[in-house]
Amino acid sequence: MSEPLIGLLLIVAGYFAGSFPTARIIGMLSGHDHSKEGSGNPGASNVYRTSGAAYGLLTFFVDAAKGFIPVFLTLLVLDRRWAAVVWVAATAGHILPFARFLRGGKGVATGAGGSFPLFPWIGLPLVALFLVLVRQTRTASVGSLVITVLMPLLVIFRYQHWIELIATFVVSGLILLRHRANIKRLVSGSENTVR
Repeated sequence: MSEPLIGLLLIVAGYFAGSFPTARIIGMLSGHDHSKEGSGNPGASNVYRTSGAAYGLLTFFVDAAKGFIPVFLTLLVLDRRWAAVVWVAATAGHILPFARFLRGGKGVATGAGGSFPLFPWIGLPLVALFLVLVRQTRTASVGSLVITVLMPLLVIFRYQHWIELIATFVVSGLILLRHRANIKRLVSGSENTVR
């Protein structure tokens, strides 16, 4: 099988891995419908608020795995360039899943998970910063927005191929676009908080 065909298959697999309905399944387990409760967003923060910390953390780790696993496997099979494109596909799958008519989550956990195999030296500090910001502000979107903006600024100094840099800006751009409503609520002082 040729490299382009393998790469295309991995991109498609990455997208479908990203679109796995974590919050919907965990919602059924916890007795909640996260698309109709809280913010209505199928992501870890909303699950945390509506179903509790244990379910929220489970959602975060599964969503992160949706990014990590496809990118890691692509690194094993092909190379960093293909892995970067698969990272974009997995994040896009979470944000724009076909099964939910392109209405998915914010992409933070999946995007962060996909960044670890490519940029572990960035991923760990940014996750730590995210946790500190959420703890201090009680607002998940503040931590999400800060690390999303910082990611490409840090990658620009250490990327190995221009495709990695472009992929980083695309992933960050998708996440920021998905946070437009959060930005408006932050400005107005009405953003949802976490306990």
